[in-house]
Amino acid sequence: MLRHDFQPGRAVLGLTFLGAVAVYAADVEGEWDTPWWALIPLVACGLLVASVVGAVSYGIRRRRRSRIASSENTDAPASTSGSHPIR
Repeated sequence: MLRHDFQPGRAVLGLTFLGAVAVYAADVEGEWDTPWWALIPLVACGLLVASVVGAVSYGIRRRRRSRIASSENTDAPASTSGSHPIR
C-alpha cells in the first residue's frame, strides 16, 4: 500500500526548477551566456504546465474515488428492504 498519492504536478514543478538550476549553473561555469531574465519564462511556463497537470490528476483521482465509493454499497439498506419496520 502506498503511503501517499503520487502527485505528478509536483514532479513537473520539481523538474522545472532542476532545469532552471542547470541553466543557471551552466551560466556560472561559463559554458552558456544566459541573460538574467531568461529564467523567468522558463519558470513561468513550468508553473503553468505543473498547474494543468495537477488539475488533471486531481480530476482523475476524484473521479476514481467516487467510482469506488459508489460501487462499494450496492445492497439496499435494511430499512427499505421490508424486513424491519421503519422507526
